[in-house]
Amino acid sequence: MPRLAPTLDEALACITDGCMLVVPREVSGVPMEATRALIRRGIKRLHLVALPTSSLQADLLIGAGCIGTLETSAVNMGEFGPAPRFTAAILSNTISMKDATCPALHAALQASEKGVPFMPLRGLIGSDVLAHRPDWHVIGNPFGDDDPIVLLPAIRPDIALFHAPMADRSGNVWIGAQGELLTMAHAAAKTVVTVEKIVDDDLLADPVLRAGTLPGFYVDSIAVTPRGGWPLSLPDHYPADDAHLAEYVRFAATPEGFATYLERYVHERRAA
Repeated sequence: MPRLAPTLDEALACITDGCMLVVPREVSGVPMEATRALIRRGIKRLHLVALPTSSLQADLLIGAGCIGTLETSAVNMGEFGPAPRFTAAILSNTISMKDATCPALHAALQASEKGVPFMPLRGLIGSDVLAHRPDWHVIGNPFGDDDPIVLLPAIRPDIALFHAPMADRSGNVWIGAQGELLTMAHAAAKTVVTVEKIVDDDLLADPVLRAGTLPGFYVDSIAVTPRGGWPLSLPDHYPADDAHLAEYVRFAATPEGFATYLERYVHERRAA
């Protein structure tokens, strides 16, 4: 049964330097308070897999020096423009970038989910991204003639980390319509979840909720973290804080401004 951790830091203890961490896109329950906690701890050399894109979370981790390798199909701040610390890191070659596409990332995690070493995918043939991924191999379709197909090695994360609306006391986590969170939890060796609240009812016994519930045997630890996705949204619960995101982009445009942002919105919480 998953452990209900007394503190967020205890729930995150299994995330160590150099591990492969998979996280969801910004509208699927991004664990922002957990991200700030990892920065406060000084985590280093993460191989971050953002399924399939990221925004503030990856940009913060990059700017704070937490990421060694980034594997994703995009990092941007949406209507607020490019992700400033990601852009700076790519231009200065300070992180290792593994370019991917959204279908490729989903397929590679599905391979791990299914316990197979690779997954075939067709749509990459002829793309520029294929030329930059020597770990992706093109073979002939063994069941057809003149029909090349790409083989993607399985992505097997050490930890899946996300934020969800609620969990019950047995560790079942309600994720609603965010099906990619199931894939993350199935593929990863361990899963850590922050939630808005714990409920007494058995989510798997509820005929309405069970279809959107991740069973507790896929979950290793849970931490109650109200508004744990802020300043990003949590679907059907609260919207993104657009004013804060705009403020972040202004601060993060320079290394000095980013340092000020960290001090104000990340490290001050530790002091408090």
